[in-house]
Amino acid sequence: MKEKKQIPSLESTLKSLDTEECIDIYFYRPIGYRWAIFFHKLGVSPNAITIASIFIGIAAGICYYFDSLTVNVIGMLLLIWANSYDSADGQLARMTGQKSQLGRILDGACGDLWFITIYAAICLRLMPEWSLWIWILAAIAGYSHTKQAAMADYYRNIHLLFLKGKSGSELSYSPNLQEEYQKLSWKHDFIFKAFEWFYINYTVGQERLSPQFQKMMALIREKYKGEAPEWFRTAFREKSLPLMKYTNMLSFNTRIIALFISLFIRIPWLYFAFELTVLNGMLIYMVCTHERICREFTKQLETEENV
Repeated sequence: MKEKKQIPSLESTLKSLDTEECIDIYFYRPIGYRWAIFFHKLGVSPNAITIASIFIGIAAGICYYFDSLTVNVIGMLLLIWANSYDSADGQLARMTGQKSQLGRILDGACGDLWFITIYAAICLRLMPEWSLWIWILAAIAGYSHTKQAAMADYYRNIHLLFLKGKSGSELSYSPNLQEEYQKLSWKHDFIFKAFEWFYINYTVGQERLSPQFQKMMALIREKYKGEAPEWFRTAFREKSLPLMKYTNMLSFNTRIIALFISLFIRIPWLYFAFELTVLNGMLIYMVCTHERICREFTKQLETEENV
């Protein structure tokens, strides 16, 4: 008799409880898990789910152009649907081991395409009242958004590195990326090489905003060959854990709640103001705190080195 294959548990599809937000744990992840099982039975790949989420998210953004609460609510529901698919693709990939470079490209483009559409729709909606000024406000808010999301993702992967090791983290190091980039050919690997070029610049931007972490990691690579000692990993995770709530708030759920509120009260430009004030304040606090933590641990590593 053929043994029935056991379905992976919901917990096995999570990155870690340390880095998951309450809304994700109790809402998006359970829904994404069920979508993942459903699509797995149908033989649908994670990349196909990501592509579907891109189109649903773009459709959601278009709904915010209209000064109609009913249409805006439809857009909100579509965005929730899109994000449940965005959760499902990663959960299915972890469930089945179907990870690929193309998947990383699509996943990186997914949220960007949603928000580009959302920003453009709001700007077009408000142009009669704001003229071109709304585009300037959106551009500044959008730039802030990229920095907020980039550093939130970076600190989350740093935490995962010391929690699960290299296999459980997607933390990138620009010199390693540069080596992979040089191996690719513009003629034969145009799409992947173009993505690597953008990804290298994205990573370099993260590294520039975290000089103390770079100094600490350089010491770990030199002394421990990249494998931090257990005492350090435990201590660093303890210090890093309180910052995980900020990485979550700067990623998706908190900004989407602010977006939905601004649409409900029919003052969509308030979302841009929220990004420029509240979320930038969180970003500054998060970066300064993380840099202080890294500076303190670097001193400890140097002291241990000299003992």
